[in-house]
Amino acid sequence: MTTNGSVAAPLRIGPHAVTPPVVLAPMAGITNSPFRRLCRQYGGGLYVSEMITTRALVERDAETMRLIEFAPDESPRSLQLYGVDPHVVREAVTMLVAEDRADHIDLNFGCPVPKVTRRGGGAALPWKRDLLRAVLRAAVTSAGPVPVTMKMRIGIDDDHHTFLDAGRIAEEEGIAAVALHGRTAAQAYSGQADWSAVARLKEHVTSVPVLGNGDVWEAADALAMMRSTGCDGVVVGRGCLGRPWLFRSLDRAFSGLPDEPAPNLGEVAGVMRLHAGLMAHWAGEDKGAREFRKHVSWYLKGFGVGGDTRQALGLVSSLVELDDLLATLDASQPFPAVSVGAPRGRLGPPRRVVLPEGWLDDRSWGRLDAAAELAVSGG
Repeated sequence: MTTNGSVAAPLRIGPHAVTPPVVLAPMAGITNSPFRRLCRQYGGGLYVSEMITTRALVERDAETMRLIEFAPDESPRSLQLYGVDPHVVREAVTMLVAEDRADHIDLNFGCPVPKVTRRGGGAALPWKRDLLRAVLRAAVTSAGPVPVTMKMRIGIDDDHHTFLDAGRIAEEEGIAAVALHGRTAAQAYSGQADWSAVARLKEHVTSVPVLGNGDVWEAADALAMMRSTGCDGVVVGRGCLGRPWLFRSLDRAFSGLPDEPAPNLGEVAGVMRLHAGLMAHWAGEDKGAREFRKHVSWYLKGFGVGGDTRQALGLVSSLVELDDLLATLDASQPFPAVSVGAPRGRLGPPRRVVLPEGWLDDRSWGRLDAAAELAVSGG
């Protein structure tokens, strides 16, 4: 990378050239097809689905099958899988490839949610090196020409790091790229991401791209992460919540161009309406409006909008109702400076990671919990 932020070459994920080297992080209940399409309108990158459970996929659960549908204009089709059983992972990947449902598959080894880690999944799984290797091997050998990547955390907590071993195993098993969120599972989304861990992983993993994730709130943060760590690309999660135009900023920053002015409240209202419309088209107006509600506070973060209006917007049940409320906003209100560079989305304090009994006793394999993959697609 040059000092003005331009990139010499795109990020390579198997046959896919990703320009700029930016990946939308899979976020449960967020990175559905409407949100991915909205973000894609602003800039290039790789836009990954929300987490899909391998067992639910193999069993063709109706909601899971809906979640893996991509719009015709989504390319490459990038899908994240969560699984703990190598046999089920193999079946799921085989199904996706045979039915031509994905162009890129990402594996989740970073989820810190208790319902996942207590059964040995997500950020807990890399502690079991043999199990991790078996899952990666099952996915890669079944994927054929479709590249498989993995996303992980530093480890379970400060006393149980896993990322260097996991990176080595990923290289050995043919993973196309590894992404590291610079926090442990115990940190969840608290504190600051440790970018130095990304730099260490980049030194350790030399044959495939290494991506950094954590605290990329602005385009300048992405450039700073790449300069300070040497990583090959960045993964953007909470920074784009309520700000899908962040991908335009990233596009311009990686091209060495100045950013466009931040949107005023009227322009933000227009994006909100577009987002809600995409949701309604995808899920039906009633469900789409209800699922859009979670985004309202992110879009309005820092703006001078009264509590009654915020509450009403957070309870919308139709597009007409949304239109009426958006029309009451002060369209000329400038984007709030207080929101620039500020954390967004989930925060919270550090917490003890809930693990299966005896999970930390050794690092070899681990007992597979039959309930580990039940009812967690999309979250």
